[in-house]
Amino acid sequence: MPLISVKTSTAAGDSSPALLQELSATLAELLGKPERYVMTLLEESVPMTFAASPAPACYVEVKSIGALDGERPRQVSEAVCTLLERHLGVPADRVYIGFEDAPARLWGWNGGTFG
Repeated sequence: MPLISVKTSTAAGDSSPALLQELSATLAELLGKPERYVMTLLEESVPMTFAASPAPACYVEVKSIGALDGERPRQVSEAVCTLLERHLGVPADRVYIGFEDAPARLWGWNGGTFG
């Protein structure tokens, strides 16, 4: 159901498990979804530029069935940027986050879909 996928130009190293666990718990809490459905992904050392600079950067995708209304995207953005800066050293102004509200019928799981 909720998915957070992080691509970063940095190497996460030993902080990968802690980052993924914190992203999972944070996303579940902020979206009001059970953590047992949250998936986290991290791709490290991805060649990328931001503002024509190869300095450390991240691209993040957050997908969910609902729960992306009102202030939630802003709250998720703030929390995710804080975690990325703490774990990877990537400043918030070098992070883009794309949000997608997926229809339940188009989100597959366990041999079926959620809708």
